[in-house]
Amino acid sequence: MRVLPVGADALLVEVASDDEAQALHAELLRRRAEGRLPAGEIVPAARTVLLDGLPEPARLAAELTALDLPPVPPRATETVEIPVRYDGPDLADVAAHWGVPAREVARVHAGAEFRVAFCGFAPGFGYLTGLPSRYDVPRRPTPRTAVPAGSVALAGPYTGVYPRSSPGGWQLIGTTDLVLWDHTRVPAALLSPGTRVRFVPVTEPEPEPAA
Repeated sequence: MRVLPVGADALLVEVASDDEAQALHAELLRRRAEGRLPAGEIVPAARTVLLDGLPEPARLAAELTALDLPPVPPRATETVEIPVRYDGPDLADVAAHWGVPAREVARVHAGAEFRVAFCGFAPGFGYLTGLPSRYDVPRRPTPRTAVPAGSVALAGPYTGVYPRSSPGGWQLIGTTDLVLWDHTRVPAALLSPGTRVRFVPVTEPEPEPAA
């Protein structure tokens, strides 16, 4: 573990893996809830946790350096199901990268259990882990200027769902109508760090035969 100062009242804690980052994040949230950690913001990422709004960052840095990482917290019991149509424009490219038929991409992806490792990029966007490393895919060589909201995408070891239209370079394998971010909802974000997620394939209804 490495603890780095960030500005006058923040610390960045670096760990070795996303599991360790999640375990540290859970422990820091617990300490804050107990009144033992006066931090304004605690933000997890892939292998870091940022603590902001600290009154005594130097003292806390010394405490964290001596901290034994707790075990990874158990996964939440509830699972968010995301219905998805595997109709993305990059489905064939992902299939070729994996060396499988296009329909196999849907089977593999929908058969995995995902967990939100951290959130970022845009409100409601979660970085989901769960696919074995052999299914890692590179980002597109040229990002799109506009990715539609609801696009289900892959990049590196992560799956993500675009909560709104935005530029992006991830490989698009499907679409969902589920709303990931709604400022009128409490909480506004459907996904948060630690959330379990499953993707459920859906098919479009067959068109009515012509009269």
